[in-house]
Amino acid sequence: MDIILIIALSMFVNTGVPQARDNPNDDGGKIIVSWEPFALDAPIDAYEVWRAEKDMEFESIASLNRFEQEYLDSQAEDGIPYRYQIIAVRDNEQVAKSEITEYTVSYQQWFNTNRTNVLIGFIIYAVLLLWFIYRARKGKKLFIRKLAGLEALEDAVGRATEMGKPILYVPGLSTIDDIATLASLNILSLVAKKTAEYNTTLLVPNRSPVVYVVAREIVKEAYTDAGRPDAFNPDNVYFLTQNQWAYTAAVCGTMVREKPATNLFLGHFWAESLVLAETGAATGAIQIAGTDSVFQLPFFITACDYTLIGEELYAASAYLSKEPLLMGSIKGQDWGKMIVLGILIIASALILLGLPWVLDLFSI
Repeated sequence: MDIILIIALSMFVNTGVPQARDNPNDDGGKIIVSWEPFALDAPIDAYEVWRAEKDMEFESIASLNRFEQEYLDSQAEDGIPYRYQIIAVRDNEQVAKSEITEYTVSYQQWFNTNRTNVLIGFIIYAVLLLWFIYRARKGKKLFIRKLAGLEALEDAVGRATEMGKPILYVPGLSTIDDIATLASLNILSLVAKKTAEYNTTLLVPNRSPVVYVVAREIVKEAYTDAGRPDAFNPDNVYFLTQNQWAYTAAVCGTMVREKPATNLFLGHFWAESLVLAETGAATGAIQIAGTDSVFQLPFFITACDYTLIGEELYAASAYLSKEPLLMGSIKGQDWGKMIVLGILIIASALILLGLPWVLDLFSI
């Protein structure tokens, strides 16, 4: 009888208390349960994780292989206390049980400490932006390198005025939510103001209905700001079609018929960029292009007189308007990029010198 009792008790060996804790740096709903391997005479097949809410019975929530020593309970609810127990299983039978953990509650963290480096970078970047905007508003002259395409813009408008020919402005083929389209519309406002001052016709064909409505209001407002609201012709800002190649054919037809003195292709373009640029070059127009699409830049560089490459398109509105907020933002971004580049160079050098811990500073 004593032998049978000893065997029965050994089937449920007390193996210590597993640890249960809230998963750090998350949005809640997760508890980590960890335990030490069970010290048994024979190998087991698996571990089962049992969980119970307060005043409730235990239930099995997971089955893990015998090499596991940690389980992430991702089905926990915030604010509800849970307790856990680990059970060893061999041949589909329970052979040992751990003690029961204390009640543990999951909750959300306000801040992910693993991303402290991102917070530091954001603070430095924000300080740079605010500092340069402050300096610009105080009248400090901020240097931005010359962009040949924008320097030639006023001459291009003047040439169209002298020849009595229109200016064609294509604001890209993308939609209003594209950053390149927004940058193009900012430039359109400045170009429209110049054409209003010089009494030059400005043609703006559009592919997107939303961009068309916004572009028309921008041009109308520019003519009003220039003191010539009566010179605005709403028919010169028009919608063509949403079909890519039908739109391209219509714009090429305009270039052949109207023979504008200046063509401006600013925005996001696709495969039609070469067709537009080549047609414009054949008509003898001065062409200024700008896009953030690296695939279309070679065509514009080849067929146009001036090309704004990548971020130059985004900086163009600040370059032309000299508005303090935009100028300060450009300078702040440039200094932020320089700091990031310097950090990467220094970090790369330290890693090459055998200091791999530097990589931990960039982990998120």
